[in-house]
Amino acid sequence: MPKDPDPARRSERSRQAILEAARELVSEVGYARVSIEAIAARAGVGKQTIYRWWRGKGAVVFDAFLALSEAGESGGVTLPDTGDIEADLKTVMRATVAEFADPAFEAPIRALNMEIVSDPELAAQYRERLAGPVDEAKKARLRSAQRVGQLAADVDLDLALELLYAPLYQRWLQRSGPLTPAYADALVDLFLKATRPSA
Repeated sequence: MPKDPDPARRSERSRQAILEAARELVSEVGYARVSIEAIAARAGVGKQTIYRWWRGKGAVVFDAFLALSEAGESGGVTLPDTGDIEADLKTVMRATVAEFADPAFEAPIRALNMEIVSDPELAAQYRERLAGPVDEAKKARLRSAQRVGQLAADVDLDLALELLYAPLYQRWLQRSGPLTPAYADALVDLFLKATRPSA
């Protein structure tokens, strides 16, 4: 006698189809032209299925991006720690510029940024579920460098992260220049000049 389909497995398949459909549509037509109806049609589900899990388009796009990112739902973010802060930061920053230059990543993160500007609830979700855990992982790596004397002990780590990442984010946001490995390395070099212990 055939077994009944597993509802949990079916639900997870539907959820993944919705997230994939949201990513594809944002990349293909842009955030403004994506609708819940279009996501439902692409995913092969009813609109009510989407509204059961998400309150609107911005929330779906956020989860689609979160699933795409390294952090994922588990929040298992770690940065390399080889003992060489310069090498480790260059590895991370090169990966970051590559990610921001990747169209599959770039379209949903631009869409998410547009939505965050006008949706405080989504902005809070973004900080809690993605930006916050990622920043904590970055600060943990910087603390490790402070402990071994590679960064000044009195460096404000929140400010240090802004110093390192804000130029990259601004260049990406304004499309004001190329995102290249050389640019990533230059940011790290400048950051370390500002944060190394005084001689």
